[in-house]
Formats: sequence, C-alpha cells, structure tokens
Amino acid sequence: MKILFYRYGSICEPDMIEAFRKIGLEVEEERTQITRKATTGSEIVESLAALFDKERYLFVFSVNFFPAVSEICQLYSIIYVSWTVDSPVLELFSPALANSCNRTFYFDRAQYERFSPANPEGSFHLPLATNPTRWQKVISGASSEYRHRFSSDISFVGSLYKEKNPYLLIKDIPPYAEGYISGLEKSQMLLFGVNIIEPALNDEIMKAFDPLVPDLHTAFCEDSPSAKRYIFANSFIGSDLAWRERLLYLNSLGKHFDVDLYTGSDTSELKNIHTHGTVKTLTEMPLIFNFSRINLNITTRSIQTGLSLRNFDICGCGGFLMTNYQEELPELYEPGTEAEYFSSAEELVDKCAYYLEHEEERAAIARRGYERTVSSHSYEIRIAGMIRLINSTM
Repeated sequence: MKILFYRYGSICEPDMIEAFRKIGLEVEEERTQITRKATTGSEIVESLAALFDKERYLFVFSVNFFPAVSEICQLYSIIYVSWTVDSPVLELFSPALANSCNRTFYFDRAQYERFSPANPEGSFHLPLATNPTRWQKVISGASSEYRHRFSSDISFVGSLYKEKNPYLLIKDIPPYAEGYISGLEKSQMLLFGVNIIEPALNDEIMKAFDPLVPDLHTAFCEDSPSAKRYIFANSFIGSDLAWRERLLYLNSLGKHFDVDLYTGSDTSELKNIHTHGTVKTLTEMPLIFNFSRINLNITTRSIQTGLSLRNFDICGCGGFLMTNYQEELPELYEPGTEAEYFSSAEELVDKCAYYLEHEEERAAIARRGYERTVSSHSYEIRIAGMIRLINSTM
C-alpha cells in the first residue's frame, strides 16, 4: 500500500517517513515545495492532480495543513491526513478544513478543541513524538572532543524570538492600547496552565490594532473577528511573550549558574550567559541534550496545552528535561519522576539548584524520561496509533 507524502521541508518529515515505512507502507514523496516555497495553491493542485491521474494512494499525508492539498484530495475522493507540529497554523482557518476527505491530527489539545468543530468526525488529538534510535546513534558515536565541547550544567537551544517578533514592528500604537497589552503580558507571565491573552482582547483593543496590523487581514481571516483575535493573540502577543520570557528565565539563571545558550538570535540583552552560535539539529543538538546536566525548554504561549517537539527530543536523547508547566505534561511525563517543570523564574532557579546538587536523582529522572520516551513517544508508536484512528473512520 502506497501513500503520498507532501513535503515542505519540516525537520520532522524524515522521521515520519521512516515510521510509515516501518509499519509496512510504501512512501512516495512530493518535494516541490521544499525548494520552491512560493508554490501557489493552483500549482499544488495541478502537481497533485497529475500524480493522482497516474497512481492510486491509500492517503496523502503532510506536516501541518495545506488547504490546496485538501481541495484536490476532496475532488479525487482521496483521504488527506495532516498532523500539526506548530501553533498557530493559520491555514486551519480555511474553509477547506471542513472537507470530508480530511483526517486532521492536532498536537495541542487546545488547538484541537478550537478547530475540531469544523470537522468533528475527521479531527483527532495526537501529541508529538521523537526518534530515540536516531539520537542514540549520534550520541554513541560522539568523540571525547564533542563531549567536552557540549558538556554543560544548564543549556538552552533555540531562538530568543526577538527577530521573530512582529509585535515589535507595529508603529504608532495608542498609549492606552500599548499599556493594556503590557499589563496583560505581565499577568500572563505569572500564569501557567491557563491562557488569558485571547479572551482579554476586547473589541476596543482589537479596533485600535486593526488598522496597524496588515497581517490580520489574511484571505482566511478577513471576515472573522474571532480569527483576527486569535492571530493577534498568538502570532503577535505570543511572540512578544516568548521573547520577554526567554530573557527573564535565562537572565535569572545566569545570576546563579553556568548557562550555555545556542542561538542565532541577538544576545545583547542577556547577562552572565555563555552564548554560542547555532548548532546542527541532527548531529550536534542531540549531543547538547545528552551531555548537559539540565536542558531548559521554554514553550511559546501559542502552544497552549501541549508539548512542543523539543520536550520529546530532549528526553529521547537521554537528557534531563526542565520545562515550563503545560497542561498535557503530566499525561506524557510524570513530573519529578521522568521530567521536571517550573511555573516561575524563582521556582526555575530553585529547582536547578536542587538538581545540580543531587546528581543521582537528576540522572535517574533523565534515565526514566528516556525509557518513557522509548516505550510511549516514538514516531513509530504515534504513526501506528494514527493509522488505527484513520482506519476507524473508513
């Protein structure tokens, strides 16, 4: 049985393809958008139609949701399976989400609850995963030089989000609106497990920002105040919060510990942090996760309940995970036993101090987190579960 994998270059794609093949499916790849990002919807339809005229596929699969793929699959009566790995995914506002051909898997339960009403029978919640086998091959082959280079007490790999922060580009914000957003952000930074941003964006605030933010007027969202509110809360304020929170947590840790940061972002606002450039995702990042005593994860607020890919990758590399609290965390890793979480900068500092002083306990949590990942959170396990859910709808 053959499936068509519509690719655009996500880092997750090779592991997913491997998992599909391991469970016995033949995978054909459509790779045009990897090298030509500006592929239009009509071009996607034409390229897939040409393939569908020659071959019959069990289903078409993609990472995240592509409306044009859904539309051509609907026309040819082919199942279209997608699995979100990002939030927000603005294409989910497309009317194509309601197509009966869709089987849409959402990694974040809040995202699922938001968009599943458009297609109740074709929507599912499915957390992300990782490939522990791939990571262990890299780690086991690491030289002593690499072990020394990437060893750390506390490390963080990722963007600081300032360069990804569209909120900073908004000009001429009315003082009352700017003050309202500032107060809202400060309140949200004190709260984990609940998102107050979107519900607090009242009509007056949205009216103030509407003429200042052209991105609120997308094809999918132009006539939907709810969609505009969602975009502003998650793409704009969410990015601004990510930048502010990462500065807060890293600077708080830098006052007390040796912290290594691997990023391509501007680090001028950080103090007492050992800054490095970017690292190679497949060959260097797993070494950092394995050789660091504590790996910090800071989830962007647009991911409201679920776990980002970074959590699974850290544990899948045998690393100790210190992450901000997320509602779905206790369902996937037992806090204090398989991973650890924090709910404030003060708690983060206290817990890092504790685990740096209790090496055996720290190592035991990292080991159990790895074992849980291997037994429950590999791509092969997730893809097999996905196939079962798809079969239940056929």
